[in-house]
Amino acid sequence: MDLNWIVISLQETEWILATFFMGLVAFKVGLPPMVGFLVIGFIFKAYGLESTHELREIADLGVTLMLFTIGLKLDVKSLLRVQIWGVASAHMLITVLFFAGLFFALSFTGIDTFSDIDIWTALLIAFALSFSSTVFAVKVLEGKNEMGALYAQIAIGILIVQDIFAVVFLTASTGKIPSLWALCLLGLPLVRPVLYKIMEQVEHGELLVLYSLLLAVGGAALFELVGMKADLGALIFGVLLAPHSKAAEVSKTLYNFKDLFLVGFFVNIGLSGSPSVENLILAGILSIFMFAKVFLFFWLSLKTNLRARTSFLSSLSLANYSEFGLIVGAIGVSNGWMSSDWLITIAIALSMTFVIASPLNGNAHDLYARYSPRLRIWQSEKRLKDELPVDVSGAEILVFGMGRIGTGVYEDLNYHFPDKVIGIDFNTGVFKDHDLHRRKVIYADVMDKDFWGTVDLTKIEMAFLNLPDFDKNLFTVTQLKEKGFQGHISAIAMYDDEIGLLKEAGAEAVYNFYSEAGIGFAEHVRHNLLDNEDDSNKKPSVKGA
Repeated sequence: MDLNWIVISLQETEWILATFFMGLVAFKVGLPPMVGFLVIGFIFKAYGLESTHELREIADLGVTLMLFTIGLKLDVKSLLRVQIWGVASAHMLITVLFFAGLFFALSFTGIDTFSDIDIWTALLIAFALSFSSTVFAVKVLEGKNEMGALYAQIAIGILIVQDIFAVVFLTASTGKIPSLWALCLLGLPLVRPVLYKIMEQVEHGELLVLYSLLLAVGGAALFELVGMKADLGALIFGVLLAPHSKAAEVSKTLYNFKDLFLVGFFVNIGLSGSPSVENLILAGILSIFMFAKVFLFFWLSLKTNLRARTSFLSSLSLANYSEFGLIVGAIGVSNGWMSSDWLITIAIALSMTFVIASPLNGNAHDLYARYSPRLRIWQSEKRLKDELPVDVSGAEILVFGMGRIGTGVYEDLNYHFPDKVIGIDFNTGVFKDHDLHRRKVIYADVMDKDFWGTVDLTKIEMAFLNLPDFDKNLFTVTQLKEKGFQGHISAIAMYDDEIGLLKEAGAEAVYNFYSEAGIGFAEHVRHNLLDNEDDSNKKPSVKGA
């Protein structure tokens, strides 16, 4: 990999300043900053600027790190669910046949845009439009702290299956056959103990950052060396590391690096071409067809017995075209299979669907709450194990959010009130971990109006809120009060201004996580010192402690 792109000149500083400004504008109007990065790319192109080797290197590294972090959170067994591979495969097949048939039929109308399209070109363009954006979905889901939710895991699983189709196409389209050495990659699971041993030796800090980057970039380079797609290597190495106890820490370590390099990816998309009026009109029409893709995802998901809510939220996460579509289109242009106008059109349509999908996903829970009566009539009576009605019978205390803080709360309460405590969490991975430790934890999402409509709180006396962000804690307090909950509500907050809002909504006790952690630490030490004093009948030395 050429590392000369690290050198920053005055011109690159101006690019960064302009990119930051457009990202800030997008953020202030309620859109993800990535939309601003796309727009600034189009502006750069309009002023005659071209994508550079350095920018493409940054963009490639961003995608590599993104796929590596996806692999860190990926449960390979989940891809075998019909809700994932079945929906992804059926959706891609139907979408390709629909778009290809439409474009080929339009080639007989005399419209200039479609005049040169034959059946193979139509199939290629349709294939490019069949993908949804992995980058967009991951960014949106991470922004909402919902990567562990069932609907998010289904959406990500569908995207992974789509990415596998893309990798197969990219490998075949290059005309290169992987070398015989590629067979050695089948032995990568045997190397996992060595990778784990090194991971334990690096502990934390800068060595962990460097080792994580080495695994992501090294995995990509290894696959490329044997004639395989580099991005697939990053994904596979992430999957190899996923079972390790430090996988979550590695993901957090690379989070900001990934975000930084993905800025280059979005700017590079905008630099792919200057749009004409015809491009804009056709892209606008394609962006409307995106809603047909969403409905198809929703309908197929319902046919696999998913609830309407899960189907609706996962479908909205896929409500766009994909960066992989641009990659497919770029290969088509370079091989002379399609015109560059179609690549520009797909890039614009991608940007438009990002703009449309951003507010839809930002308000996804509210949209479902508003239209749930109409959506639920489509769902099957049959329920998956993950989506059975919640039963809190026998409990007197509920702990919402079973991360590290919630687990500590649960353990302490369960010690004093055995078999009276139930934990609630929407992260399927967290739920499975607690099940292994025989904790009474049920899977449910507090943002789910259906959950609040069916849960029986008449026997519950206390509720502890330890959810990952303030909005979810505030929403939970509001829902508890709307159900007429008469018990005690306690919640955590990260900032002082959140305390007043939670108390105003109905929480009796709110604790600032950072300040209370210090107080708790002091109390823990003080109690230990007093215990030592009782044991030795000697006054302890605080200085010595």
